[in-house]
Amino acid sequence: MSSQHQIKILGYALACGVLVAVSACDVSIDSGDESHKVNGSIHVPAGRAPTDEKTVNGSITVDDDGTIHSAGTVNGSIRLGSHATAENLTTVNGSIKLGDGAHATEARTVNGEVSLATGAELTAGLSNANGNISVMAAHVAGGIKTANGDISIMGASRVEGGIEVQESSSGITLSGGRDPTIIIGPGATVQGDLVFKRKVKLLVSDRATIGPVTGATAVPFSGDTPP
Repeated sequence: MSSQHQIKILGYALACGVLVAVSACDVSIDSGDESHKVNGSIHVPAGRAPTDEKTVNGSITVDDDGTIHSAGTVNGSIRLGSHATAENLTTVNGSIKLGDGAHATEARTVNGEVSLATGAELTAGLSNANGNISVMAAHVAGGIKTANGDISIMGASRVEGGIEVQESSSGITLSGGRDPTIIIGPGATVQGDLVFKRKVKLLVSDRATIGPVTGATAVPFSGDTPP
């Protein structure tokens, strides 16, 4: 993870940590409109006017066809239902999932999986440190970055901006110490450089299209899935 990315995440976590401290003193600062909380999950139904959704200890769920400006939490997952729309999606400890045809600008987590279902789109980047990344017949326009997560790009997926697997830090990882596995499946396209700053297992379909590879040797496979 880049130092700039770490600073952004850390700043957000520290800010939210202040809210946790206040909450521990039994002082409620939750907003009455359910879009800002300290402890508790947020549910956004379709048809509600878009707002920024923020919590510290809780998940954020947007129903099918719902719309929000952004979603941010520290300890909790973020889920966009089918054809839901959002801008930035940010969590520290939790997964991020985009349903069929969901649309967002950017998805960032530190410890959590990220998955895009069929037709989903991120117009900017996708990044995490620990956790698997799955892109299934979806579009990522700003590249993919991870340190310890497996990456699976399947179906008619299109990734612009390449893939970067960064050096594993000395901190806690969720991968059990093994090398990440990167799968580029049949029909998938990765435009831009594939840069690996640590050892990975790179499996590329003979029906996939990828850019230049640095730091790894692509192992080709045929058929719908790797052996």
